Amino acid sequence: MDKQPTMEELIEKVQKLKSTGELDLSMEEDLSIAVMNLISLEEHFYFTGAKTGKDNYFGLLEQTREIRKQLLAKMIDVHEGETWCIAKHLLAATMRMIEVGTKLQSSGKKEESQDMFKKAYEIYSLFWALRLELIDVVGMRKIGDNQLNIHDTSGSTKPMTKEDIISKLVDCCKE
Repeated sequence: MDKQPTMEELIEKVQKLKSTGELDLSMEEDLSIAVMNLISLEEHFYFTGAKTGKDNYFGLLEQTREIRKQLLAKMIDVHEGETWCIAKHLLAATMRMIEVGTKLQSSGKKEESQDMFKKAYEIYSLFWALRLELIDVVGMRKIGDNQLNIHDTSGSTKPMTKEDIISKLVDCCKE
């Protein structure tokens, strides 16, 4: 994998994008927040539909999803690997972490809320690094559907158990 760019190189790249008019960070920041809220709306329409049994909420979910897809496409136009889904999940995680931080703060847990806000910003920064192509994602690869994790070479075709799924999730989160 190529060497990671220095902070100066990253700043230079962003300044170049801004100076050529290719990038309006202020507008895109607003757009990213809008996408976060649309993702949250999708979740709320789903849960409300599931809890009430009213199908009209699923229709609202679909309308909201279509708008979210259109807006996200204004920021993420290259579908290299799974960058589209990565971007969506980074924004969704950011929004949820902000909400958790806000709830912690309002319940008097200042240190925990500050930690959650810091982590939310780190995730949001990863979104921007991906959006601005400041990180190299070419070396990333999706594991095979039959693999439990990157180390699984068995190629098993048996259905995954709950334990297999947890093992896969835990492996994906290892640093």
